[in-house]
Amino acid sequence: MTHLHITTWVIAIVLFLISVMKPNKGLKMALRLFYILIIVTGGILFMESTSFHGQGNYGMNYGIKLILGILVIGMMEMVLVRKAKDKPTTVFWILFAIFLFLTLFYGFKLPMGMNFLM
Repeated sequence: MTHLHITTWVIAIVLFLISVMKPNKGLKMALRLFYILIIVTGGILFMESTSFHGQGNYGMNYGIKLILGILVIGMMEMVLVRKAKDKPTTVFWILFAIFLFLTLFYGFKLPMGMNFLM
């Protein structure tokens, strides 16, 4: 399930960047489908984390990662909506980058993730 979740968010980030550079209604709808897939696969992983017996109690950390992931999706959507309305997006780009970094950090740091960050 972890690989499916990673695949969905990688595809979503690629679709997001393409949608920002070249707005297209079909791409935005596909991106929103991937938001749902990310939330579903992330929810399944979150449920699995409650029964995961790794090296300690990480329940709160998985909860924080869940919230950060939802914030990343929110910032992606805010960038797209504000760009479509020709409003400034700088703050949302910064928040997107911060939340994405924190989400990736938590995802790779926690025991169920891939251990890139020792």
